[in-house]
Amino acid sequence: MSAAALALLDLTDLDADEERVAALCAQARRGPVAAVCIAPRFVGQAAAALAGSPLRVATVANFPAGLDDPRRARAEAERAVADGAQEVDVVFPYLAFAAGDREAALAVVAETRAATAGATLKVTLEAARLETERLIRSAASAALDTGADFLCTATGKLSTGATPAAARVMLEAIRDHGRGGFKAGAVRDAGEAAGYLALADEVVGPGWTAPATFRLGAGAEAATEIGA
Repeated sequence: MSAAALALLDLTDLDADEERVAALCAQARRGPVAAVCIAPRFVGQAAAALAGSPLRVATVANFPAGLDDPRRARAEAERAVADGAQEVDVVFPYLAFAAGDREAALAVVAETRAATAGATLKVTLEAARLETERLIRSAASAALDTGADFLCTATGKLSTGATPAAARVMLEAIRDHGRGGFKAGAVRDAGEAAGYLALADEVVGPGWTAPATFRLGAGAEAATEIGA
């Protein structure tokens, strides 16, 4: 696609070992991308490797199951920020929310928001498991109201990711709230990235996509294609 699209990437490898984290950080510096997203135990390593650069360190919390355990989610987020994470992607308790336990789901968002003051909080809705557009819209709006800085489509750990229809609903919620960013999780190739960019232009408006408002979560191979 282009260097402009590359600048929107969260270069992601949540299964990396220490050697692969080092390689990912080196690739990010050559990019450059918006952030490197790695497993929590490697946050300190990534923070040291990217020190002195504008690249941000991102990690996950409540991942991948989206448990309705706010204390655990807060502890994970606090530890990540203490280790140097500037962005935390917390998995929304989508099963609890879909079952009608709105309070339990939003408690996780509220506690991770409290733990990430000064950092960027991305809430991953796992939209494929919120089976109707009404439920996706409700979850998106509630997460934004509870302090989410970004809404993310999917963890990439399910066989079915978010659909374009689900992404549209999430972007509409962001537009209607007048705040918030959007992240397309588990982007596989340049064509998929282009689709999300076009959708954001259509729903929110041309010129809206920038690292502060729009991200593409992609692994090393997909990132190479997107930046080509």
